[in-house]
Amino acid sequence: MAENLIAFFLIMAGGVFFKWKRPGNIDPDTARHVINTVAIRFFLPALCFKVLATAPIDKNTLLLPLSAIITVSISLLFSYAVYGAAEKFMSIPKKEKGVLILAASLGNVTFLGLPILTSLYGDAAARYVLLYDLLATTPLLWFVGASIASFYGSGEKITPKKSLKILAELPPVWALIAGFAANLAGIRLPHFLIKTLDMLSMPIVPLMMFSVGLALVAPKVKHTLIAIPAIVIKLCLAPLIAFAAVSVLGMEGLAFKASIMEAAMPTMLLILVIASQYELDHTLAALVIVMTTALSFITLPFIAYAIR
Repeated sequence: MAENLIAFFLIMAGGVFFKWKRPGNIDPDTARHVINTVAIRFFLPALCFKVLATAPIDKNTLLLPLSAIITVSISLLFSYAVYGAAEKFMSIPKKEKGVLILAASLGNVTFLGLPILTSLYGDAAARYVLLYDLLATTPLLWFVGASIASFYGSGEKITPKKSLKILAELPPVWALIAGFAANLAGIRLPHFLIKTLDMLSMPIVPLMMFSVGLALVAPKVKHTLIAIPAIVIKLCLAPLIAFAAVSVLGMEGLAFKASIMEAAMPTMLLILVIASQYELDHTLAALVIVMTTALSFITLPFIAYAIR
């Protein structure tokens, strides 16, 4: 795992270097937007369809998203309680509290989770990453996370219809559904199509790691103290919650490990987008993303070793 983490770190550092040097005078935010759009709307759907159309469907296919929902929900409640208690000892503005609750609960389960889990456990882990994200984390982000962000930020009304519309516009969701349908119908994909989908899937990992590097920003030091509980919850408590959830659900094997490792991923990059969109403190969001991402290179190997 050490070699893979070093490789990921170097690719991520390449994104940071690109952001600093701006080769070709390309704006780094524009480059990140283009990379994310191409990855999410073209390459990732190919991976989703191929993996779900060819992977076996078993009890873990249903239990893994359920374990993810349990883990994220308990993390949200715990972070809400922690920062509610912290307000008795220090002043935490609403725009900061909203960011911290979300940052402590929602992880970078695809952009970082996909390359790390596939490097650890092979290509078979990809389906668990996609199930964890598209059937749990992403719906929770737009149905629950957006509502929390709006409550602590702009006050914009978030309706289930609006959240559902956002999900319906994501190509990976439709690719996931199509893959499930093809699998259940017993359709065998022709070899040339599998080869094409494999080739389309290959750029995803380096693109995602490079995009993470492009997204990292220098945070404000004054936020460090109030960010510590969120960092501890995300990197240390969430994997323990996941361990309890998968144990109660009776999950085993690769699904067991994938659920815990996904729960241990650093803060989701989209929190930065959500913070800006709903007028939360985006500099604090950047701080938690940077710190959890950096510290995850220490915590993830430890957790992987503990559940091996």
